[in-house]
Amino acid sequence: MDFRNSDTITGPRTEDVLPSTATAAVKVVVVGGFGVGKTTMVGSVSEIRPLTTEETMTQAGVGVDDTVGVETKTATTVAMDFGRISLSEELILYLFGTPGQERFWFLWNGLFEGALGAVVLIDTRRLQVSFDVIGRLEERGVPFVVAVNTFPDAPHHPVEALRSALDLPDEVPMIDCDARLRASSRDVLMTLMRYLHRLAVPLT
Repeated sequence: MDFRNSDTITGPRTEDVLPSTATAAVKVVVVGGFGVGKTTMVGSVSEIRPLTTEETMTQAGVGVDDTVGVETKTATTVAMDFGRISLSEELILYLFGTPGQERFWFLWNGLFEGALGAVVLIDTRRLQVSFDVIGRLEERGVPFVVAVNTFPDAPHHPVEALRSALDLPDEVPMIDCDARLRASSRDVLMTLMRYLHRLAVPLT
């Protein structure tokens, strides 16, 4: 069989190949409750075409998934999202987005394997869906930052009030973001990297 004129792809796309200057890679997990924007964040900031495992929501989730506040949502992540971003010529960041529904949380064990830190994405319209997420991170001892996804109709609260509601220590960074915008999502990741560096190299 002659494959010379075949359209078959036999390797990674050019834009997906790691830069030749890359010398280090780290893994970060993007977590949060159902419908807070995790898939959107990974997709907006990834320099490669992101891998998603979104499936259409069906009647099987009725009464199981908490859709209050996101009733118009029609698809959901059932395994993970994956993306990649170069923070510098040498440092590559691999992003793994977790599923938000509690029934898929058993997948977190594998996704957190080897993770350096996490971004907790929150929606101030449904702050309660973040409580268990933050609790699980604290139980695992995973360093994290909190990113407040600024939905157009979301109420704005002072940082102090949000910290109190989430029972966050003062040292945990909190940043506003728009998960749809690449620059905003990148700022969140840079905040996490600076926080992780601060933890690794404490001020004397």
